[in-house]
Amino acid sequence: MIEVTSLLALRELFPRGVLPYLLGGLLVGLGTAVIYLSTGIIAGASTFLESTLSYVSDVPRFNRFTYVQSRDWRLVFTVGIISGAAVYAVLFQGGYWTTEVQWWRLLGGGFLVGIGTRLGKGCTSGHGVCGVGSLSNTSLVNVATFLAVAIGTAQLVQAMGVAP
Repeated sequence: MIEVTSLLALRELFPRGVLPYLLGGLLVGLGTAVIYLSTGIIAGASTFLESTLSYVSDVPRFNRFTYVQSRDWRLVFTVGIISGAAVYAVLFQGGYWTTEVQWWRLLGGGFLVGIGTRLGKGCTSGHGVCGVGSLSNTSLVNVATFLAVAIGTAQLVQAMGVAP
């Protein structure tokens, strides 16, 4: 009976099955490991985006030596993230944007995430995948903070009755 209950709980948590999430996690882990082992650079998306800005900005923060020196392959990585999502949408969703969330909410959320990445000195991919994997105390605290704020925000939004 316990096994049936556990399977039903998994079905509720993962309505499309566990496999897509398992494969996605394995690919993310493999990608970050390859980047780290081949370059010694932690694969955080916010740092990759910052280094890409060195092409169009004279701000010293974006033109650090390590950013300029490695910005070409970091640009390829950034474009790969965006094009990967686009290819998935074309192949599996008929090329359509499938969220019901209004554009201004996505923009506002993106802005708040950007502020959070600056305050936390990195993003969830850098801290969550690479930092936790290397047992960085800073990353462990940041990931716990990210999760606590995300859970609290989700609960607040649901309690307020906000829908997409």
